[in-house]
Amino acid sequence: MQLSAPFAVPFGFSEMPDAPSLNAELRTLFLAREAAGSTYANAQPTMKINPSLFESRFDLFRWPDPCIRRLREFCWSQLHEMIGHTTALDAAAMQALVGHADAWFHITRRGGWFAQHNHPMASWSGVYCVDAGRDDGSRRDSGLLSFTSPTVAASMYVDAANKALRIPFSHDSREFRLQPGQLVLFPSWLVHQVTPFAGDGERITVAFNAWFTVRDGSAR
Repeated sequence: MQLSAPFAVPFGFSEMPDAPSLNAELRTLFLAREAAGSTYANAQPTMKINPSLFESRFDLFRWPDPCIRRLREFCWSQLHEMIGHTTALDAAAMQALVGHADAWFHITRRGGWFAQHNHPMASWSGVYCVDAGRDDGSRRDSGLLSFTSPTVAASMYVDAANKALRIPFSHDSREFRLQPGQLVLFPSWLVHQVTPFAGDGERITVAFNAWFTVRDGSAR
């Protein structure tokens, strides 16, 4: 018997080199921008924002700060590498890509969460972990980046023969406890959420949505 998974969903995982020093700069910057209140807060959130979560404006990748520039360059380089691995684009087509992105940061404190959603106006999304916070261990699912299986319809009938399917064939959600310096890349259509954070301090992440045009002006 030869098994295959013809309907696969690509995920990319990367680690930022020398992450501790960069994350210390990012943390200081983000906490200062949060303290400025409405100046840097997202004035028109697309979803209800939990009181224990701060969401910034979506122009983060346009900030001139050196730490933001370094993070931006890392995220773009890793995304281009992922596109190269997952598509049939040749070198010329890859060089013709022009990327565009919205980017923002979240600061989540105890009880903060973000509901299920996806990003319909983008092709690729990413989440970078600046600080995982200090989890108190009271919840196994505290502060997880959780992805809903797109094969959820497979659960319409479950019996003894299919309830214990292994990854990648199971239709369970995929959950990740992010570590500082870790970048996760995934298709923007994939539904995801952040489970309630049960810890002290701040869980700080950067998220971005990317879409592309080509240099001759063609549509994305």
